This record gives sequence, C-alpha cells and structure tokens, in this order.
Amino acid sequence: MLLQLEQECLDVYKRKVDHAVKSRALLLQTLADARVELTNLLSALGEKSYVGIPEKTSGSIKEQLAAIAPALEKLWKQKDERMKEFSDVQSQIQKICSEIAGISGQEESPAVDECDLSLKKLDEFHAQLQELQKEKSERLHMILEFVSTVHDLCAVLGLDFFSTVTQVHPSLNDSAGVQSKSISNDTLARLSETVLSLKEDKKQRLEKLQELATQLVDLWNLMDTSEEERSLFDHVTCNISASVDEVTVPGALTLEIIEQTEVEVERLDQLKASRMKEIAFKKQAELEEIFAHAHVEIDTEAARAKILELIDSGNLEPADLLTDMDNRIVKAKEEALSRKDILDKVEKWMSACEEESWLEDYNRDENRYNASRGAHLNLKRAEKARILVNKIPALVDSLVSKTRTWEQDNGITFAYDGVPLLAMLDEYVLLRHDREEEKKRMRDQKKFQEQLSKEPEPVFGSTPSPARQPSTKKVVGPRANGSTNGTTNRRLSLNAHQNGSRSINRDRKRDSTPAAPVNYVAMSKDDAVSHISATEPVPSTP
Repeated sequence: MLLQLEQECLDVYKRKVDHAVKSRALLLQTLADARVELTNLLSALGEKSYVGIPEKTSGSIKEQLAAIAPALEKLWKQKDERMKEFSDVQSQIQKICSEIAGISGQEESPAVDECDLSLKKLDEFHAQLQELQKEKSERLHMILEFVSTVHDLCAVLGLDFFSTVTQVHPSLNDSAGVQSKSISNDTLARLSETVLSLKEDKKQRLEKLQELATQLVDLWNLMDTSEEERSLFDHVTCNISASVDEVTVPGALTLEIIEQTEVEVERLDQLKASRMKEIAFKKQAELEEIFAHAHVEIDTEAARAKILELIDSGNLEPADLLTDMDNRIVKAKEEALSRKDILDKVEKWMSACEEESWLEDYNRDENRYNASRGAHLNLKRAEKARILVNKIPALVDSLVSKTRTWEQDNGITFAYDGVPLLAMLDEYVLLRHDREEEKKRMRDQKKFQEQLSKEPEPVFGSTPSPARQPSTKKVVGPRANGSTNGTTNRRLSLNAHQNGSRSINRDRKRDSTPAAPVNYVAMSKDDAVSHISATEPVPSTP
C-alpha cells in the first residue's frame, strides 16, 4: 500500500512536472512570439526602438510578458492608426488617378501593405498625393479656362453654350447640378477640339463679315449714302479691320447678322445700277463747281455726255469711274489752290476797276458838290476810290508777274473764265494808256477853247467853224459792262484776237479826228472837264 501510494504520488508529481514544463514552454513560446511581434511591428512602423520596451530580460517569464504587453498594445494601436492613414492617402490617390483616367463607378478600397507602414512610406504617399492634387488643380483650371473660352465664343457666335459644353461632358454644365467637373484627359482633349472648332468658325464668320462690310462701305461711298442709313450697320463696319481676338462683343458674328448684311449688300448692289448716273453727275457737278470758283472754263456738256457713254457702254466698272472722278476732283482742288493767290489779286483788281468806273461817273456829275442827302458819303467814297485807283498800276504789275511765274511753273496759259489773263491785263494797260493820251489831248483842247474865248469876237459872218466836239475815252474794267450773269461777265471784253484789238487801238491813236471806238463812251465838253477833275483834289467847300 505504501509502495502503491508512493507510486501514485510519484505519478502525480510527474504529471505536475510535465504540466509545469508544458506551461513554461508555452510561456516561452508566447514570450518569443511577443518579441517577434514586437520586432515586426517596429519594423513595419519603421521604428528602430521603442521607449516602452524594457531593456533587461530578467524576471520571470510572466513578468517579462507583462513588461512587453503594454508596448505591444501601443504598437498595435499605432499600427491601426498608421494603416488608416495609409488607407486614406491611398484612397485619395486612387480617386484622383481615376478622375484623371476618366474611370467612373464604385471603386474598391486600396490594399495597404502592412509590412511597410513607415513614416517615410507615408510621406512618399503624401508627396504623390500633393502632386496629384496639384495636377488636378491645374487640370481644373484648364477646364474652367476652356469652358470660359467656349462661353465667350458661343456668345460671339450666337450659339447655345450649355448645349455645347454638355456635348463635351455633362459635368461641365452647371445647370445640371453636378458638383465635380470632369478633369479627364478625354474631357480636356474634347474641350480643346471644341475651342479650336469654335475659333475656326469665328475666323471664317469674321472674314465673311469683313468682306461684306468692305462691299457695304464701297457701295455706301459709291452712292453717297447718308450717315443715318450707315449707322444701322455700325455693328458690322466696326469690325472691318479687327482681328479675330479683338471681336468680343456678344452676338457680333451671329448667322442672323451675316444674313442681314448679305441682304443689304444685294439690295445696294441692285440699287447701284439705277443710281450710278445720279452719283456720277453729282460728282461732275462738284467738279464743275470747283472749276467755277477757280474761274476755269470747261466743256460741261461734253463731260456729261462722256459719262453717259461710259455708263451705258458698261466698259468701265462704276467703282473705277467714280475713282477716276474722285482723282479729277482732287487734282481740280490742287489746281484751284495754286490759282487762289492770283485770283485774289484779280478780285482786288476788278473791285478797283469798278471803283474807277464809279469815280468817273461821279466826276461827271455836275451836282456832286450840292448839299443833297448822302453827298458826304459819296465824297468819302470818292476819296477812297482815288486812293484805290492810284494803286491799280502796281496791282496790275504784280498780277502780271505772278501770272507769268505761274504759267512757267505749270507750262500752261492762265485763263480766267476761258480768256487768257495776261491778254486781259495787256488790253487793260493799252486802254489805260489810251485814256491818259485822251486826257492829255482834252487838256490841250481845253486850253485852245479858253484862248478862243479870250479873243475879240470877229465881224458877223467871219466866225470860223467851231471845232468838232472832242470825245473822251473811258477804261472799261472787267465789270464795266454791268452784267450780273455770273463770273464770266466780270472779265474784260476782248476781240476775237488780241493782236487785232491792239492794232485797232494803234490805228485809233493815229486818227486825226477823234471818234468813239469800241469799249469807249463819248462825253460832252463839260463832261470832259469834269472827267479831268478826277485827278485834281476835291475842294473842302463846294
């Protein structure tokens, strides 16, 4: 019994020992696993050491496990947090990559590599995420720029903006309620193609409209269209020289405007043929008016007949005809400007001649010194007229000099209403010389008459025959004929040939019996005496 009891006790002890050995082995295994887990966690988290891990391995196995457990717990918690961070970053990266690639739909959560949860790896993911976010921002900016460009182009071309961008991608239509816009490569490519297409369409429409606007302006200028009628198409002509980028006004290049302009051009083109004669004659009238003011004589009937012939024949384009007439108008204005100085002096000369003619009439008036109404005004005018008449010779000399210089510079004769001005001036000088000779002869005749009146009266029947009444010559100035039929009546009347006129005057001077020649007015003796007094000072008291 004692041996049996001893054996049983020995068995129980052995079992206890075996259990203890197993428990110790299990604890050691657990401790080893814990240390391996700790090492793996530190490796995965990229940590070389951890503050909570005891450096010494003394103490019982359970004490050692108890010392490692808190560190393991913290590392597990840190690992979970790190995995969550990795998952978030990788999810964002995957989302942006999908947006760039244009992949839509439900996406699976990214797999996190638990073996590498280091901060370095996390920073790499963060750097990648930042680059992708930057790229996304740039793409979004490009998308918005493209959309803004499409909006502006659609406004100028009169197209539906929402319909246009929806065809590219529905997310670009703000009215659709889509929060995020597509930034995929396909969307960017299609937007770029849309912008290029709209720009090309804008360029073609602008070229078409500028061509129509040029035709419109040419037709307006051709037909002298009023400013009020032109203003109706200011929105078209304002872009006649604009570049494609300069045209930004909404609706400036709509198809409706182009069609309206085409209709207007067609209407004016049809109207051009019927108004061509009217326009040409209007420009001819302008040309004639310039020549009339410049006292240049032209054959108006022949010019108008030639215009009619050119228009009816159709050999010359209307625009070319009007351009030629415009060039002639420009040349006529230049010629008128070159003649202005001489014409101003001719005007002064004519005014002086008129005053000279009035002064001669005034001097022949026997009642000019009577105290009648307005006599003092005539007296003042006579004084001014004498001063002006005395300046005529110098004025004529200056006019002759300027006229000859002008003829040398231009190589043509200076004509005043068809009559050579130098011939008019030469005729005037000759007539003035004849008048001075006549005045001298009249003074001699007056002295002879006075001598006869002082001699005793002879016996009845022996009185000699009285001398023939003398005649006086009066210079006929450019306005002496008194006509009011236009500027042509102001020029000096000449004979058919200048030499003939001069020969008549020379013959007239050789004639012993004074007669009333052409352009001269006969005077009585008293009138002659009054005429001579024109060169004498007027007494202060009548």
